[in-house]
Amino acid sequence: MPDSFNMGNMPFSLLDENESALLRQNLDIGYYQKGEVLLAAGDEPEGVFVILKGRVSESEAVEGSADEPQHVFVHYTNEDYFGAWSAIRGKAIHNFIAEEETICHILPTKVLLDLMSSNSLFADYFQQNLSAKSEIVAQHGSTQDMAEFMLAKVSDGVIREPLLILEGTSIDEATRLMREQKADCMLVKRGNRYGIVTGTDLLDAIVVNKAPLHKDIAEIASYRLITIGPDDYLFNALIIMTQQHIERVVVMSGDQLEGIVELTDVLSYFSSHSHVIGLRIERAQTVEDLKEAAQGLDDLIKALVSQGVKARFAMDLLAAMNGRIMAKLFDIMIPADMQPHVCLVVMGSEGRGEQVMKTDQDNAVIHRDGLVWPEMQETLDRFSRTLIEFGFPPCPGNIMVSNPAWVKPLGEWTKMLGDWAETCDGESLMNLAIAVDAKPVAGNPAIFKASRNWFMRYLRNNDVFFSHFARATVEFDTPLTFFGNLKEKGELDIKKGGIFPIVHGVRTLALEYRVKATNTFKRIEELVELGQIQEKHAREMNEALSLFIQLRLRQQIKRMDLDEGGVDQTPNIIELAGLDKMERDLLRDALHIVKGFKKHLTLRYHLGS
Repeated sequence: MPDSFNMGNMPFSLLDENESALLRQNLDIGYYQKGEVLLAAGDEPEGVFVILKGRVSESEAVEGSADEPQHVFVHYTNEDYFGAWSAIRGKAIHNFIAEEETICHILPTKVLLDLMSSNSLFADYFQQNLSAKSEIVAQHGSTQDMAEFMLAKVSDGVIREPLLILEGTSIDEATRLMREQKADCMLVKRGNRYGIVTGTDLLDAIVVNKAPLHKDIAEIASYRLITIGPDDYLFNALIIMTQQHIERVVVMSGDQLEGIVELTDVLSYFSSHSHVIGLRIERAQTVEDLKEAAQGLDDLIKALVSQGVKARFAMDLLAAMNGRIMAKLFDIMIPADMQPHVCLVVMGSEGRGEQVMKTDQDNAVIHRDGLVWPEMQETLDRFSRTLIEFGFPPCPGNIMVSNPAWVKPLGEWTKMLGDWAETCDGESLMNLAIAVDAKPVAGNPAIFKASRNWFMRYLRNNDVFFSHFARATVEFDTPLTFFGNLKEKGELDIKKGGIFPIVHGVRTLALEYRVKATNTFKRIEELVELGQIQEKHAREMNEALSLFIQLRLRQQIKRMDLDEGGVDQTPNIIELAGLDKMERDLLRDALHIVKGFKKHLTLRYHLGS
């Protein structure tokens, strides 16, 4: 029967050939009838049980009548394992009972401990925290081969050696060198700084600005370089190019120039059609052109997820794409003479850049005080209707630019934020939570920045407000039992139970310490730098939030595939039956992170009183 043991499952796939042989040589087999106790609370375990066939429940130990019902924490089925925690500690605290005829492999406790002693990754999987487990799964899990190309680094053979020109070289000579080396751009070194000159820059300088050919090339270079590190993911380079509307990034290691990465090189690594959508967005001249590009985004996200791309990467790319679609539509529909006087902002998950599948529109317009534009509301109504046609659902709460309540001059916008903060009732705090995640995507961003900076100054040292604002974090129960296991109800609302407490708790801290980033992951990074979150806790919260988003996204896509063309009516529901043992373990660990964070916020903002 040892040959029937599947060594491909985590964590047993972490064992080398000799360790696998040791495991197989020492496996035992247990046969259990329905209702038979495999492991009773208080007993010393034989070892780790791995189910070959059948179903086992883990339940609490209840004193009193044997007929008294017991609360079941979790069920284990084929190829699930259980009992490792009990074996390591020498005593079981729960009962494990066969719910049907069951056959198990049993790995003796001594062999388990020997394998943990010889293999640190194997030991870490049983003993370490969520961050360590997630890293092990990411590096050694069964899906790693699906997306190795997505984990490619910038340094993995795509850095080009640039044409480097020194200050003092004439435009004429620099152009000849570009032609000889068949380069379409050059880097210019001026003192300790680097600048870039593209073929377009040369044409503008010579044809449009009539620059003499003997002019120093350094005088027409741009020194505000968009850079990336050699150890960063190549996928991030694609995101940056999409966000910045550029075709190359400069690779810097500290102050050391490493080279250039071209868009064509990045695209050669990717089999998805993200670049095609990006190009179609940029080239769109009409609303219809833009609509065709926008309708490919859901298929793009499905393709990325099916290839094993982490949800955070997919979120970053989609946020960049959605931002470009809205900015392009704004450019097409809003008169050019009005654009410097208005600012379109996106809010909520879109403002945080944490939207994956399209969710409700949350947007607003802030405009210059005293602006005279009689057609403004009519134009914005049309803008909202067009976004709906593009596949961006309307907001049930009507938080959209088609609602005049979300189209305000700067003075009224700041007064509205101040009134909400002063009132502190449920609706005001909900609106404020949406509004403080705002990010400008089109028009004049200076208008938005003025409102944001005013509000952050307004809230300074307002402890009463932050106590009220933070309270929403603890409104929803963490779906864990008294003993710290998943509540087994068939399904779980991952937004209420996991995502919202982290997002809103971090939002509160970011607002208190005037962190301008809106993305939750970036807010956490800045709060670490400010000393408000410990690095260890930050890593755990990042892993937990990433896991919640990944599980939610996968089940959203599954439901969309089953109901093709329909709208997912339960986007935040995780069906626990669809998770394997490893995913349930990771989910349980992640929810413990949430529980600990909520305790921290309760003490910090006096939420228990």
